[in-house]
Amino acid sequence: MQRRTFLGLLGAAGIGAAVTKTAQAASVQHFEGYPDSYGVLFDATRCIGCRSCEAGCNQINGLPAPHKPFDDLSVLAKKRRTDAKTFTVVNRFDQIPGVAGAVFRKDQCQHCLEPACASACFVAAFTKTPQGAVIWDESVCVGCRYCMIACPFEIPTYEYNEPLTPRVMKCHMCHPHITSGKATVPGCVGACPTEALVYGKRTDLLAIARQRFAAFPDRYVNHIYGEREMGGTNWLYISGVPFRYIGLREDLGVTPAPELTSGALAAVPIISAAWPVLLTGIYAINKRRDKIAAEEKKQAVKEALAKAQAKAKEELDKALAKAEAEKKSAIEREVKKALEEAAKAQAEADKGQTEEGE
Repeated sequence: MQRRTFLGLLGAAGIGAAVTKTAQAASVQHFEGYPDSYGVLFDATRCIGCRSCEAGCNQINGLPAPHKPFDDLSVLAKKRRTDAKTFTVVNRFDQIPGVAGAVFRKDQCQHCLEPACASACFVAAFTKTPQGAVIWDESVCVGCRYCMIACPFEIPTYEYNEPLTPRVMKCHMCHPHITSGKATVPGCVGACPTEALVYGKRTDLLAIARQRFAAFPDRYVNHIYGEREMGGTNWLYISGVPFRYIGLREDLGVTPAPELTSGALAAVPIISAAWPVLLTGIYAINKRRDKIAAEEKKQAVKEALAKAQAKAKEELDKALAKAEAEKKSAIEREVKKALEEAAKAQAEADKGQTEEGE
């Protein structure tokens, strides 16, 4: 059932008109972040655009190989963005005022302290973990893709090429790999040859950034991007050029996304009561669709196996019949040959006896 049809049925049933309570999209209480959360500090002055971070991410997450190998830097000629099979990309920025060469920046999920994606998701598929990463639970997602619209960094992407089980995909800061012990740092951090990426507690990363500002005041813009932007992020940037020149938005302000959306959904009163009904219907439809697809697949495999077995038996029977016929023919030839040889021997013996009698 299409979303438009389902909403139409809700409207026809009078659900929207029956709802009078005001919805609360999010709390207005500012969240300062988990005190011991981890993050990554990216130093644009150290990045050489080698794409090793892309390769590291690809390997640890078991993602498909890119169309062009990671050592092919020709892809940097054009701005790229992440997609369902690419959790991070490096972009090159040229013709920056006062800079002779190019500047590079790695792009991935920013892991906001108060994520816009989580604020927009009405089924709580997104979770801000105490460790710092923003992760996603595909088991509760209904595929509305509001997270893609809400994210100011344009990060969440959708598996449009998966007709049955599409997922929202994005960088998870290697949270499952680190918590399971498979890795101690994100794959991109471990692969960086120039230490342009540093993984650690967010508080320590902020201190490292300020230490670099103090040690090399002429090298950096005295600002840590992500310390306050959109309420703060666990992915932090420092740079030698203004951040707008390396593709980072400078118009976001410091207000977290949940505060910006709080009360906005109140203009649509259907939210508070109709969403549970809507989600239950969509969930049931999706689960039934998946169940039917699984059953059809199982039946198709069963029929294909039975057909293959029948064909194999038929071929075997033909081969056995042919072998039996050839065996019988061979025996008959040997018997005939033996009889002929015996008859010939008997004739020669009879001839010999006749000659002796004469």
